[in-house]
Amino acid sequence: MNKGTLYRLAAFAEKPGGGNPAGVWIGKALPDEATMQQIAAEVGYSETAFVAPERGTSRAVRYFSPEREVPFCGHATIAAGAVMGTATAETTYALSTTVGIVPVTVRSSGQRTEVSLTSVETKHKSAPDELLEEALSALGWRKDELDSAIPPAIAYAGAWHLVIAVVSAKRLAHLDYDFEKLKALMLREDLTTLQLVWHESDVLFHSRNPFPVGGVVEDPATGAAAAAFGGYLRDAGLVAAPAHIEIRQGETMGRPSLLNVHVPETGGIIVSGSVVEI
Repeated sequence: MNKGTLYRLAAFAEKPGGGNPAGVWIGKALPDEATMQQIAAEVGYSETAFVAPERGTSRAVRYFSPEREVPFCGHATIAAGAVMGTATAETTYALSTTVGIVPVTVRSSGQRTEVSLTSVETKHKSAPDELLEEALSALGWRKDELDSAIPPAIAYAGAWHLVIAVVSAKRLAHLDYDFEKLKALMLREDLTTLQLVWHESDVLFHSRNPFPVGGVVEDPATGAAAAAFGGYLRDAGLVAAPAHIEIRQGETMGRPSLLNVHVPETGGIIVSGSVVEI
């Protein structure tokens, strides 16, 4: 059996107890798919990253939720960066994912470790009316509660996410959805999470991310969705790039998370956050 070392960390954490827990498995070669799926299910976090060296600072990586493989995961990438950064003197890595190369930069200062990822090229498309109506029905939300300044969209930065913005913090705070109904819809449409957001200011957003396709009710911090959202805002002309935004997530779950998103004029979106050990 291919033996490796399993780490447990929380990404995008402002302090211990916050952030999104991730498993990070590191070994000389990636295990077979069945073994990776078994390990991810046993770990039980929304995702576990499996990492193996290729050459130099290149690393092969795959991501598994407790129920299935996902094409890309931001918070597990951030967590993996922290582990790799403590293993060698190198601070920049190229992760070879199933969706492309994702550069990762690790910076340490005292007890604080911050990791940045640069997503693959982003893209988006308007959410079809029928899809939106089905999603709102599963959420128990109404169309008149949506924020017309950020139209519903399907956004991509390695995985697809349905973006739905609401006009009030109160609406976002109350999330009690039909798990099986939303899961079936997301599997059919190849959606990884829903990116539900409230726009507090030009630079501050609050987010909640249902993740039923991974067997998880809600994700406390979703780096892939943050990158997709940043790309959508830029590519749809909703922000003037270059720009920097903050996304706060996980607060209602008792796991406060902070995702720093840099939106350059072109190219991938840079998502950064701090990592703490669990």
